[in-house]
Amino acid sequence: MLMKFYKGSMLFTIVCFALGAWYAWSQTGSFAATASMLWIIFVLAILEVSLSFDNAVVNAAVLKDMDEVWQKRFLTWGMVIAVFGMRIVFPLAIVAIAAGLGPIDALQLSLNKPAEYEAIVSSAHVGIAGFGGAFLAMVGLSFFFDGGKEIHWLRWIEQKLSLISNIKAAEIAVLLLAIYGISRLLSPEEALTFMVSGTLGLVCFIAVEAISTILEMRDEAMAVNGAIVRSGLGGFLYLNVLDASFSFDGVIGAFALSNNMIVIALGLSIGAMFVRSMTIHLVRQGTLAEYRYLEHGAFWAIIVLGAIMLLSAKFHIPETITGLIGAVLIGLSLWWSMRHKRRHPDSELESAIRSD
Repeated sequence: MLMKFYKGSMLFTIVCFALGAWYAWSQTGSFAATASMLWIIFVLAILEVSLSFDNAVVNAAVLKDMDEVWQKRFLTWGMVIAVFGMRIVFPLAIVAIAAGLGPIDALQLSLNKPAEYEAIVSSAHVGIAGFGGAFLAMVGLSFFFDGGKEIHWLRWIEQKLSLISNIKAAEIAVLLLAIYGISRLLSPEEALTFMVSGTLGLVCFIAVEAISTILEMRDEAMAVNGAIVRSGLGGFLYLNVLDASFSFDGVIGAFALSNNMIVIALGLSIGAMFVRSMTIHLVRQGTLAEYRYLEHGAFWAIIVLGAIMLLSAKFHIPETITGLIGAVLIGLSLWWSMRHKRRHPDSELESAIRSD
């Protein structure tokens, strides 16, 4: 049963390892060096999966409400953007902009001078942390600052956040205060970069939400007039920006293991493919409806990841800690869901009705 969801990812993994072995052997001619490079690719893939499981859950939460056409578009074109765009083009674009190089020069620098390439990418970390952290934090906060939310996992705090949501833009105020507080810990130049990038991350979230709302209003108007509505463009845009924000952390963290662009691209791409498979698995099996608190755990993990990304502008936080916190939150929410299911078996019918 599981094979039908993960078969494509396994085949993709075999191809990537074959390419990695060919590349490593052609560069080193050593069995030991080749084995070492393949091991790094494997570790990068595991790191990406561990950091992005909450991404798969949130993707599934959005995809389950999209029509099948747009689901397929996200799972095909969205993966091209996630794998090729964010794991290959994005790091090259950072270097090209930061160093004032052309695309070809940036590619040659990554292949011929990997240490210099890594240094340039790392130098852009403050801006990336501000943008990605702000966007992810808004994704998580907007889920809990929702007055219409009826199901609560961590009731003692989620109910209060739901009530506070009656104050307009409360979550935006929380985020702006966090960005300002962290900027006070940075040098004046870095603080300006952090504030600007964090504000742009917030604006990007609002823009995507606005587009989604406009498209939903158009669809509702068309439905009232009897037209068949099959739009999912808003959700498609939202998921791709969300995927990009998740990718920032993995791309930057990958340099702790290797500064070779080929190795990083292969390892992270394998992880991205498995995240895609997990997303399909969650949607097709209706897992979110069956386990009522799983979505909550994923969004708490996103808030934590957003906070860690923001704090990483000043403090170095190992990626293993980030992945571990996310895994613990999702694991606890899953266990809580299973316990609730045992105690309230009739809630399965309720969950099925809600998912419809």
